Amino acid sequence: MIAFVSGPVAALAPDSAVVEVGGIGIAVQCTPNTLSGLRMGRPAKLATSLVVREDSLTLYGFTDDDERQVFELLQTASGVGPRLAQAMLAVHSPDALRRAVATGDEKALVAVPGIGKKGAQKLLLELKDRLGEPVGPPAVGTPVTQGWRDQLHAALIGLGYATREAEEAVTAVAPQAEAAGGPPQVGQLLKAALQTLNRAR
Repeated sequence: MIAFVSGPVAALAPDSAVVEVGGIGIAVQCTPNTLSGLRMGRPAKLATSLVVREDSLTLYGFTDDDERQVFELLQTASGVGPRLAQAMLAVHSPDALRRAVATGDEKALVAVPGIGKKGAQKLLLELKDRLGEPVGPPAVGTPVTQGWRDQLHAALIGLGYATREAEEAVTAVAPQAEAAGGPPQVGQLLKAALQTLNRAR
């Protein structure tokens, strides 16, 4: 079990980072929120969870141990694999997920790509006694999705784009974010912003 990776950030992509550990580049799958806090060449420490499949070994990285623990607990529910668990953490903070499950907030789970109404109801039942109580104070809105502009801007800067390019990309995807009708999905907005930047180059 690899509990964490620590070292300079060698590469950044929309859904992953490479951390240099002892001269070896370790690829780690991360949420946009985690990636937004990383910078090329700067030291980073990520809590990790290794997912073993017959044909692959995938390392998932998180800002802290709490996020990793929630990621692993989410997968104890039937039908939840690492990708869906990561998508849930891309939309909601660990505490927001705990609060959603504790209060039976179906809408919060439906806001996650890949979860429908029936899936949300099933998850609420299965996770009720597994995630535990929220550990922080009640938040206004969804902590991870608040300030999506700042998150998206930071993620683009972290990927090596200039401040002006990042600002233009954020402005370009703003209509998409506002048309979402709910909390903006930062991961989807990051992909759209990158497409905009690639067309501009």
